Amino acid sequence: MSIDVYDVIQVGYGPVSESLALMLGRQGRQVAVVERWTTRYPLPRAVCVDHELYRVLAANGMGEILPSVTQPGPLYQWFNADWKELLVIDWSSPSISGGPEVNFVHQPTLEQALEDAVLQQPTVDLHLGWEMTGATQDRDLVHVRLRHCETGEEKTLSARYLVGCDGANSLVRETVGGEREDRGFEADWLVIDVMLKDGATIEKLGLPAAGQYCNPTRPTTIVPAGIRGDRVFRRWEFMRLPGERIEDLESEEKVWSLLERWAGPEDIEIVRHKVYNFRSLMASKWRAGRIMVAGDAAHVMPPFMGQGMCAGMRDAWNLQWKLGFILDGKADDRLLDTYEMERRPHVSQVTDISIYLGKIICIPDSQAAAERDKAFLDGSAEPPPPFPSLTSGIVQRAADGSLAKGAGLLSPHVTIERGEDRMRLDAFVGANFALYCGGVDPYAFLNPDVIQTLAALDVRIVSFDRDAPDGFVDLDGRMNVFFAANGWSAMLVRPDFYVYGGAVTPDDLPSLVDDFLSDLKSAGFIIPVPPSTSATAAQTSSTAMLASQPD
Repeated sequence: MSIDVYDVIQVGYGPVSESLALMLGRQGRQVAVVERWTTRYPLPRAVCVDHELYRVLAANGMGEILPSVTQPGPLYQWFNADWKELLVIDWSSPSISGGPEVNFVHQPTLEQALEDAVLQQPTVDLHLGWEMTGATQDRDLVHVRLRHCETGEEKTLSARYLVGCDGANSLVRETVGGEREDRGFEADWLVIDVMLKDGATIEKLGLPAAGQYCNPTRPTTIVPAGIRGDRVFRRWEFMRLPGERIEDLESEEKVWSLLERWAGPEDIEIVRHKVYNFRSLMASKWRAGRIMVAGDAAHVMPPFMGQGMCAGMRDAWNLQWKLGFILDGKADDRLLDTYEMERRPHVSQVTDISIYLGKIICIPDSQAAAERDKAFLDGSAEPPPPFPSLTSGIVQRAADGSLAKGAGLLSPHVTIERGEDRMRLDAFVGANFALYCGGVDPYAFLNPDVIQTLAALDVRIVSFDRDAPDGFVDLDGRMNVFFAANGWSAMLVRPDFYVYGGAVTPDDLPSLVDDFLSDLKSAGFIIPVPPSTSATAAQTSSTAMLASQPD
């Protein structure tokens, strides 16, 4: 298509950019995606999609395809050299989103599914084979200079916003400015992806379903790597030891010698092997005016929690609903101030968990490993940090400025039923704010003007009181458990499923909504004024003017 001014230009076309293009395309936004390569990168990299991102993708039209391209996560076990369990993370346990905590994916297969979904969006324009050479912005637009990678042809695209999803060596990040902060973790690991041959299974090979073998003689990762049709992929990662040369570690002979205790050529086919430098880096600045970065362009972390791609997709998920409100004229650019405000602390805490886990396994010294083992086996080791919630931005705060109880938690996803209608809650609510009521009639406790304001903001009101006229039944039971755990009768939920805040009693509902509307206004939302309020204000203003006229 030929567009004079796009809504959004995205540079890069990996999974973060694909997911953002899909989300914006489903909103009907005019999007240009710029990618220097004309074909997708064919080899695996990320292997994890956690429950939150599985839910996000399902909410964006991929619910039917996801089960065929993902594997439910197993127990994630950490063993010492004697195969004694040091730590276990239960990736198989039911999540608040409904499925397991983690699913494993074969990234090229996931990317193909994402691209297929993007290609169904008529407002998304792919500029493949083009690279960005520079960008400038003025008060209204961003202008992106492009060069064709084969012909050298040059052109300029313009848009309201530019998002750099162009990886760790991001040119868009350079345009934004600032430095990259080093969080202090670095290690080289040989990554080997394999495909199991017919008849080979992890049970026959005696492999842990997902594990870290914390043997100081060769720290080793053994995890699933997704599926493609009926083919099953696995991944081994081996830490580079002090004094070991990368070129030696990458030799085919060395690769097979490392694998031989686990599997041989009769069991597996090597898909790729490469030494990667695992680091923890964070851009000091994520936005400059109309230009933003997301994914690896903003942050990279060690892979031991499987959160690198997930963190990037969360960036896209956070950005897309905010850009949507701005492009619809319902908020101004101040709303984008909350992007880094919300995402940086969350990514930082996830990186802390990844570094914590990396420090457990990246120990090539036998004495240090023995001390580590003792601490974990006798229970004196420091536990891993908890997975973070949302702690800043558009979330309710108490009178003393602290985070209100339960604010920033991920809300449950459930299947709902009303009469003969049964559906996913996320599908019913859509990309909107929502007021979930567990035992309160909002129409009895909120005045009509407030109800009109919420309606004008497209806030969906959902009652989980089966006896209410429009009440839904929670078929999974998670919503009622969540209400009870937080002591709430109602809660406000953001378009990205995070809880803004909750009301303990029905009488607390008006103050919850007042805080919500006030915080939206501070974040740049244009709060609609109900007609009755406008009329009253106009009458008051006219009366005041008449009273001020001289006799």
